[in-house]
Amino acid sequence: MVTHADDAFQQVNEFARQTGWLHAPVTAYAKYGIVLFAVLLVIGWWLARSGPARAMAAALLAPISTVLAVAINQPIVKHVAEARPYVVHPGALVLVAKSTDASFPSDHATMAGAVAVGLFFVSWRLGLVATTCAVLMAASRVYVGAHYPQDVVAGLALGGVVALLVYLLLHSPTIWLVKRLRATRLGPVLASGGTAIPAV
Repeated sequence: MVTHADDAFQQVNEFARQTGWLHAPVTAYAKYGIVLFAVLLVIGWWLARSGPARAMAAALLAPISTVLAVAINQPIVKHVAEARPYVVHPGALVLVAKSTDASFPSDHATMAGAVAVGLFFVSWRLGLVATTCAVLMAASRVYVGAHYPQDVVAGLALGGVVALLVYLLLHSPTIWLVKRLRATRLGPVLASGGTAIPAV
């Protein structure tokens, strides 16, 4: 029986078949775009060095949230044990190496969602850039045949929720820690010029 998820996947897969000129860039992003998110986290840290303690706290919590979100996602993936779309649809166009892992939720989308939400607390402009990159990552994972649309939507949501909760729960003690560390030898890592910057 064809479900709405199957239908949506097949529509995207058919679009991929008709857009061969997109295969190389989208496949490269689907496979290696994770590097871009690492760069965005570094940019967040760099911008936070010249900002208030709360911005640096957010910059430090963002990668922690990302790792935690992916860690939480793993047992969910194993429990749900959803077959990859190319297993259900052996004739589907697949542009990446086939994984033996289950499909729901997407690790890549979970990572991207966590980075995007985490960086909004550093800079809303950087958060918008990261969100755009996250949506593109999610779309690319469906385009290359690795996931169903609901896999990436769930991943974005899970990553975003984890990042939000981590920030809400830990931002106050992290701000306190940043203020104190900025007055130590770690000052240059946490503040431009190595001088304390008052929180706002």
